[in-house]
Amino acid sequence: MRLYIGNINGNFAELNSEESQHFSKVLRGKIGQEIYVTDGLGKLAKGKVSQINSKSIEVELSEIQENFEQRPYQIHVAIAPTKNMERIEFFMEKSVEIGIDEITFLKTFHSERKNINLERCQKIVHSAVKQSLKASVPKINDLIKFSDFLKFNHPENKMIAHCDSNFERKEFKKIIKPVTDYLILIGPEGDFSKEEIQLAEQNGFIGISLGNQRLRTETAALNSVFGLNWMNN
Repeated sequence: MRLYIGNINGNFAELNSEESQHFSKVLRGKIGQEIYVTDGLGKLAKGKVSQINSKSIEVELSEIQENFEQRPYQIHVAIAPTKNMERIEFFMEKSVEIGIDEITFLKTFHSERKNINLERCQKIVHSAVKQSLKASVPKINDLIKFSDFLKFNHPENKMIAHCDSNFERKEFKKIIKPVTDYLILIGPEGDFSKEEIQLAEQNGFIGISLGNQRLRTETAALNSVFGLNWMNN
């Protein structure tokens, strides 16, 4: 089974240029072939390729599922990207497979990376959605200053994972509330600064510990995504 990101309109779907070229040239797809398409917003459809053009492919749909495998909760991870971007790309790919809804990149005091290639990140996420047979594409947000991000409206269950024992930290798995939305802040290699932890607490974030071991940034983020999904299943 393969998934293609497309625009679903009634009983037809049209694949974009990039997906059309991948289907016709890489996979050597043919007219009449049965495939699955998704609009990336939770809609999954089964259909047959009815037309192949140079820049687009049309699919005639036979089955459409709304809200495919939609969870009754949302997971948002705000993470300071590592100097080695491959580690963050690994996190994005695996978190999509596990189940995540939104990723925001944070610019913190100890951040070593000052910019990201947002277009590449979105391509990685799209590819992971197709590979893992999902129908919803997580939202990817560009780098934002830590203090600015805290000013936004966030869900009630918002946490900051850090390693500073000078602050109170609750055990992650003991404060998870089932079937609710979550936001978890994950810091850089040097952790969040004391000022950032204080600021987060002043804005209603709960300090949490992900265990006694010291985790890499991407491992901590994956651990939290897995834990939230596991505790809600």
